[in-house]
Amino acid sequence: MSTLSELLAEHTDLPGAAVDHLQRVVGDWQLLADLSFADLLLWVGKGPVREGSEVVCVAQCRPTTAPTVIDQDHVGTIASEIEHPQVIRALIDQQVTSALPPDAGTGDAAPLREAIPVRCGDHVIAVLSRDTDVSRSRARSTLELAYLACADDLCQMISDGTYPTVEDRPATHSSPRAGDGFIRLDEDGRVVYASPNAQSAYHRMGIESDLSGQDLAAITRTLISDPFDAQEAVNDIKTALAGKAGRRMEVDARGATVLLRTLALRPHGRSAGAAVLVRDVTEVKRRDRALLSKDATIREIHHRVKNNLQTVAALLRLQARRTDNEEARLALTESVRRVTAIAAVHDMLSMSVDEEVDLDQVVDRLLPIMADVATVHTAPIGVRREGSLGVLSAERATPLIMVLTELVQNAIEHAFDPGSGGLVTIKADRSARWLDVVINDDGRGLPNGFSLERSDRLGLQIVRTLVTAELGGSIGLHPGDAGGTDAVLRVPLGRRSGRG
Repeated sequence: MSTLSELLAEHTDLPGAAVDHLQRVVGDWQLLADLSFADLLLWVGKGPVREGSEVVCVAQCRPTTAPTVIDQDHVGTIASEIEHPQVIRALIDQQVTSALPPDAGTGDAAPLREAIPVRCGDHVIAVLSRDTDVSRSRARSTLELAYLACADDLCQMISDGTYPTVEDRPATHSSPRAGDGFIRLDEDGRVVYASPNAQSAYHRMGIESDLSGQDLAAITRTLISDPFDAQEAVNDIKTALAGKAGRRMEVDARGATVLLRTLALRPHGRSAGAAVLVRDVTEVKRRDRALLSKDATIREIHHRVKNNLQTVAALLRLQARRTDNEEARLALTESVRRVTAIAAVHDMLSMSVDEEVDLDQVVDRLLPIMADVATVHTAPIGVRREGSLGVLSAERATPLIMVLTELVQNAIEHAFDPGSGGLVTIKADRSARWLDVVINDDGRGLPNGFSLERSDRLGLQIVRTLVTAELGGSIGLHPGDAGGTDAVLRVPLGRRSGRG
């Protein structure tokens, strides 16, 4: 089963920021499918977009509020302009495009196929298609009309490039869904529509009257037990009404536990009020506590591993100070650095719930340690990072951090003449397919006849082994364009050959 990142790596050269944006769209699009009563497909172009281009489906989502109209799995399939003309047209025109079936009437039935360009910054990077059953032309209920109006606003925001944002990313395993409870607010924060489930959730919280026409922020403040949570919920609603990214929070109100998520609605850049999703989780709270306990246990294990590794590093450092043999002292010092790098990864995992590591944070924490190695020089050697390394799974983050620290250490030790200062720069460039990193120094350059494959340095041997065996990537040392040396590292971000 190909993942979104693997398909993007296989079929596109999108930059890392665009890949992250599509991940956010897919991470939150079940809500859009449910509000639209439609199947969603995410398409990207194969090569330059023009008349007659082909597109590939990289993700698919079916609604839980209506029967699906696409029984087959389309992920990974390639389509031509003949099969999905509205998708190609949306990519070219960069506008929302609809296509009615040939036998559709002139009533108010939803279009069979609608293509919404997905904008990231100034560029359209994909198309989101909504496929709807046009036979549902009967008179729609108030709930359906409220759902569809909100869905249309969100689709326009996707086309505008204003949704979803980094702050909009919900906790998908516990975020309220449309069917759990839906409230639509006008620009003044008054309830235009509240679904029966939302009304029931507020009844559990203690309100006896109907929500319609009421100021939701004001009435929510009176129901929540904790005054700080009450103020935070009010602030979230007002923030969403002001057009800023909404949030998810959990509140307790008179014995009931409710999840609230606010969504700012600003199609075409104009305020259209907000949507609030409500989920009564009182009965499942005990199960949630068990899951939180499990997550806490995993994080505690990582924390203890980090502490044990730091203890090992301290013992090695103590032994290095008491050793008279210079070669042994250097070997112990290098071991301290390697153990410290692994400990930094486990420290990040102890604060994470998804077994993923923000490489930028880890590298930035290790930079002072790397720079300390340069204290043997009478002139300072600086170490800095440029660009973003992004987020990787724990199994890949650990060897990558080891590789980066080894390459920086190698540059500090061997690139500069004794007594001369310099700079070592970690330059990162991430796309859909690759993470490219260049460790550049402005030192004296490579010695004549140097070969990475024939080098007997332990650090470089470790680097070659980790890059090829653990990361499935490539590594090379070359003269820099402006002098010095470039250590060029390329790591695939899609499916790795030979590793499943």
